[in-house]
Amino acid sequence: MYIRRRRWGHDERSIARRARRLFGALPVYQWMRTRGLHVSQVRQGSVSGEWLAPENSEEGATLYLHGGGYVSCSAATHRPITAALARLSRRRVFSLNYRLAPEHRFPAALDDAIAAYRWLLEQGLSASSIALAGDSAGGGLALATLLRARDEGLPLPACAVCFSPWTDLAGTGASVRTNDGLCAMFRTGNISEFASVYLGDSSPFDIYASPAFADLKGLPPLLLQAGSTEILLDDSRSVHNKIQEAGGVSRLEVYDDVFHCWQMLDGILPEARLALRQAAAFISEHISSTDDARVAAND
Repeated sequence: MYIRRRRWGHDERSIARRARRLFGALPVYQWMRTRGLHVSQVRQGSVSGEWLAPENSEEGATLYLHGGGYVSCSAATHRPITAALARLSRRRVFSLNYRLAPEHRFPAALDDAIAAYRWLLEQGLSASSIALAGDSAGGGLALATLLRARDEGLPLPACAVCFSPWTDLAGTGASVRTNDGLCAMFRTGNISEFASVYLGDSSPFDIYASPAFADLKGLPPLLLQAGSTEILLDDSRSVHNKIQEAGGVSRLEVYDDVFHCWQMLDGILPEARLALRQAAAFISEHISSTDDARVAAND
């Protein structure tokens, strides 16, 4: 009733305004989900965001990139997910406030994400103790960050987790059409609306905007979660298949009849907690295994 519509606005400003009103958790829910965690704000140079830390946290951290179609939301709006990941993984989460379109178009968000990853490395965290995660646009941005880090010769993180990632801004996946009307949040035409606001004059086939079209060799292990009826289902399937074809490690979990980024309802929806437990376990497994391998190599 409140989200799904055929058109989000008549121009890019109206699309962004409506998304900023409707996307993200309400302030009271943001507060409720962070109880018991230490939340601290960060503003260092171009890096802006917040740390969410459980008591007696273990070594390592997750860099989280929020969704919102590249035009809306913030670290705060996605606390239901970031707080759950911090609790369940027993590790700190740094949630980034990257620049939003249309004020800041592609590749501003990616520039901010890679800057945040470099900043974490500069803070003394090893790449093998860092996980990347994100939802929707943030999931696509997490993959783009992996590609950019790989191409720039940076050490890659231990793993990445993508919740319903938007990886194909051209909307070429079959599910964009076959799930139109079944998806609880979006219609087919919304893909080009949001993509045009973010991209401006850039191509939707640019690999750093649409990682589904990239060479995905050499990436760390990846967990993808998507709903069976959402229009972005094939955005996850295509990435999963390409990584496996390239000899990489990818796990795809498809949940039946859940809405786009259902993980946002942690504490309300049982499937949200299940998905987040799976994600936290995946992060812990790969951060621990890479740390163990490093210790063994040093010995």
